[in-house]
Amino acid sequence: MKSIYILLTKSDTVVSKAIHLVTADQYSHVSISFDKTLQPLYSFSRKYIYLPLPAGICHEPLSEGFYKKYHYIPCALYELKVEDEIYNTAKQIAENMLKESQAYKFNVLGLILCKFNIPYDRKNYYFCSEFVSEVLLKSQALYLPKLPCLMRPADYANIAILECVFKGRLEQLINQLKFNYSFLEVS
Repeated sequence: MKSIYILLTKSDTVVSKAIHLVTADQYSHVSISFDKTLQPLYSFSRKYIYLPLPAGICHEPLSEGFYKKYHYIPCALYELKVEDEIYNTAKQIAENMLKESQAYKFNVLGLILCKFNIPYDRKNYYFCSEFVSEVLLKSQALYLPKLPCLMRPADYANIAILECVFKGRLEQLINQLKFNYSFLEVS
């Protein structure tokens, strides 16, 4: 068995505040990782720290860029234990998408329609939770309660099979990752 990690966050950017205002969700962003160090993290997000667009698939390093600037934000880390083959498939899907990043765009319209529970599945267009959901669904790592285009980051907090292994501030999580992986050890 191997573990896939799902990181939920809520920054205080204008976009995150707008999402929270409209949804009242505790978290407004989700990333996925295939390593207990959370490096690399994959997601669909902003490409530059200070600009919400352009956005697309990218690595999100915890120690630099956006997360370094917003180290104080609330987060929750969930672990999903899967068979090795499923893990490898999910990781390969994410890595292949990153390698072909120019083929993928940020799904602004889908993000808006998701709030109204209107499915809008557009080829090669994703927002963060749609991307994570697609990776998990295509790899058969997780059966979702909704279509990927309707999943919101906060929905992951309500999936029983996911184990919450950390909840607190991002800087606390980063410190624990630096000094102690014991809370993420796979048995």
